[in-house]
Amino acid sequence: MKRSGSADLPLHYGYVPVWLAERMAKLGLAVVENIVLDYGKDEVLRRLSDPFWFQSLGAVMGMDWHSSGITTSVMGALKRAVNPHSKELGIYICGGKGKYSKETPNELLKISETTGLDGNHLVKCSKLSAKVDNTAIQDGFQLYTHNFILNNSGKWAVVQQGMSAQSKTARRYHWHSETLTSFVDDPHTFIYGQNTGTILNMADKQAEGSRNGVMQIAGENPEHMLKEINKLIMPSHHDVKAKDVDLKRLGAVLWLAQEKQPKDFEDLLLLQGLGPRTLQSLALVSEVIHGTPSRFKDPARFSFAHGGKDGHPFPVPTKVYDETIGILQNAIHKAKLGISEKNEAIKRLTQAAQNAEKDFIPNANFDKVIEKERNDSWKYGGRTVFGKAKAPIQQQLKLF
Repeated sequence: MKRSGSADLPLHYGYVPVWLAERMAKLGLAVVENIVLDYGKDEVLRRLSDPFWFQSLGAVMGMDWHSSGITTSVMGALKRAVNPHSKELGIYICGGKGKYSKETPNELLKISETTGLDGNHLVKCSKLSAKVDNTAIQDGFQLYTHNFILNNSGKWAVVQQGMSAQSKTARRYHWHSETLTSFVDDPHTFIYGQNTGTILNMADKQAEGSRNGVMQIAGENPEHMLKEINKLIMPSHHDVKAKDVDLKRLGAVLWLAQEKQPKDFEDLLLLQGLGPRTLQSLALVSEVIHGTPSRFKDPARFSFAHGGKDGHPFPVPTKVYDETIGILQNAIHKAKLGISEKNEAIKRLTQAAQNAEKDFIPNANFDKVIEKERNDSWKYGGRTVFGKAKAPIQQQLKLF
């Protein structure tokens, strides 16, 4: 069994407003449809099992870039958007937070009736993945959300999250069925996180003789664990700082959008007419769809597509968000009809931005970039959970 990674996240309380939840669902569906079209349904599961990609997806959707709420909000949005199209996409999402997680077995059995998959086996996999992280691996985090994602060929992934009242953090666990061998004999490639005390690991190979009793396993050799690390630990600060972002990569996207623009790229002519701000968002969304795993080590960078609901790094630009969704939906619709030029152009945005990085030297003031986004937010329908963005006082005076 390959457990693909885990992420430690600060606990954030609050809610996702309807205006953002609806957009998250539409963008999430467009991202999934694009991945299925270009890379296949198995790739959706692989992406979801990568904690860095998952965090980047949440950021590009306009969620708080590092909070625990990304997990439940992103999976909730994907479930609402993807499941009505499950038959077409071959992707099904089960479970959720709290009482919804307990519905996973029933949902899996219903799916098995329509797909011919072994529902009892899938239910067993769902329950065991939760038991391993909640009971067999006692690391101080109690699960409160569990999502089981599968495709119609029987492959699956799990995204689940636990909470630690002591450290006031949440830990997200990602599973992937691709190399399934055993749930109880070293099922993880690693178990790694911030030290929260003694860990009881009854799924360790060394615990074979003690599974009928009780025995504490203090942990693996630290050197071995470091070799296996694929751990994302998010900082406690809420605002986006320069140290959280690969400035070379972000700068290249901003340069591409603000200075070069599509008219200067022959292979991007199909995207002419886009404003630079929408192009900036579309380039980052394109990377979430088409980028390689190494591109997601700084998830905060993707918050520069659609901001965050709490205003960090800036309010969610709803007009830009809607235009990005519309462009993606139109490209997907045409691609299904065999007209793939626009979809290919969106894909090439990722390569164009990466090419720009080669000779790009970051020279912009990071704080000024954020300040400009905040000052311009009102132009793009900026919104947060606190209300709509207003024009700066100087601009208000001009308007009157």
